[in-house]
Amino acid sequence: MIKISVVILNWNSRKLLEKFLDNVIKNSLSENCSVYIADNGSTDDSCEYIRRNHPDVTLIELGKNYGFAEGYNQALQRVESEYYVLLNSDVEVSPGWLDPVIDYMDSNPEAVACQPKILSYRERNRFEYAGAAGGYIDKYGYPFCRGRIMNFTEEDNGQYDDVRQIFWASGACMFIRSSIWKEAGGFDSDFFTHMEEIDLCWRINASGYKIIYIPSSVVYHIGGGTLSYDSSRKLFFNFRNNLYLLHKNLPGDMLHKILFKRMLLDGIAALRFLFTLNITAFINVLKAHINYYRHKKVLRAKRKEIQQNMIIYPDNLILNKSIVYNFYIRKKKTYSEIVED
Repeated sequence: MIKISVVILNWNSRKLLEKFLDNVIKNSLSENCSVYIADNGSTDDSCEYIRRNHPDVTLIELGKNYGFAEGYNQALQRVESEYYVLLNSDVEVSPGWLDPVIDYMDSNPEAVACQPKILSYRERNRFEYAGAAGGYIDKYGYPFCRGRIMNFTEEDNGQYDDVRQIFWASGACMFIRSSIWKEAGGFDSDFFTHMEEIDLCWRINASGYKIIYIPSSVVYHIGGGTLSYDSSRKLFFNFRNNLYLLHKNLPGDMLHKILFKRMLLDGIAALRFLFTLNITAFINVLKAHINYYRHKKVLRAKRKEIQQNMIIYPDNLILNKSIVYNFYIRKKKTYSEIVED
């Protein structure tokens, strides 16, 4: 069995493959590492491009668009290696990017998933939205990163160059032991796309394992390659999947209290969209909540299983503050200002 498999999920991203795949192959492919393209039912000529130009890459054709979550679930059933590396198609990797992470994981068996430093491809001295220097959530379930609070990203001045435990590793570039992926059951396919990695990492944390940020490995991410950050579809998944995330993973004594407050915050956000005449965003928030209520029966079943298997509640990694309050009311825009205040 090969040691490392870098698996890129592709959907109609021929131009991104042309731009980034050579770089990934050059800096990854070896006797210890294979590179896979898992095609999510593309309707462009992505598959033909791979077959014609990259015979050294293994192409997995899934046949239809399963979304990000189930797409990876389907693809990784066909991959055998000790480590999986989930990598977005719009990522440039650095020479030797695999080595520091794999070396750390080899030496620290309790580290079952890791994330490198993720910088912006366009502003290479600035952290990128989707992961930055490692992910966390606040007490109301809002994700944030060292280096990124809400939509504000910091410059990288070496302020987050320490190896440390994080709450979630970004799906844009996630290292994970294949044994843990299988034990945890992979991504929850109901998420389709967005926050499925946070849900997976929450379950991993609750099983007593550790997720680690390794800053000596660096990648550069464009972001929004398939679903742009300001799209209405992404806004829908943002609001809906955050409710899914909380309902599944919060312990019993916190569930209703936190969900009630989170819904009030979502209501404020919806009214803000309405008053600023962003009607599409307002409608998508409503659709997200309607969808959540329609799926509560399924979520209750998943929640019951998670609660039964929970070993610890990872409250030490959850910020006991409100990111929204600190960002919008107190005007605190950096991780250090909020978390270390």
